Amino acid sequence: MSITYIVVLTYIKPLEDVDALIPEHVEWLKQGYSDGVFLASGRRIPRNGGVILAQCDSIESLEKRLSQDPFQKLKVAKAEVIPFEVTMKAPLLDSIL
Repeated sequence: MSITYIVVLTYIKPLEDVDALIPEHVEWLKQGYSDGVFLASGRRIPRNGGVILAQCDSIESLEKRLSQDPFQKLKVAKAEVIPFEVTMKAPLLDSIL
């Protein structure tokens, strides 16, 4: 059974450090989408981090994946993982949640 998670990234280094890692971070995100783990992602407003909507079998598995993010490896962002139980959703999401 998959669990749904919100991952909140908060930058802890200057945006110049973050921007230098964007291409690697995007490749890491693409792999998460390809593996069927990531459902949506994007920048926070104001731009002080990002958000990832994920679905995974366990928080340990997700945390392992997050540890491979260049942002985590080079400590430019911290990640907060929030698991939640989807109890209501739009019909459009029936096939994925």
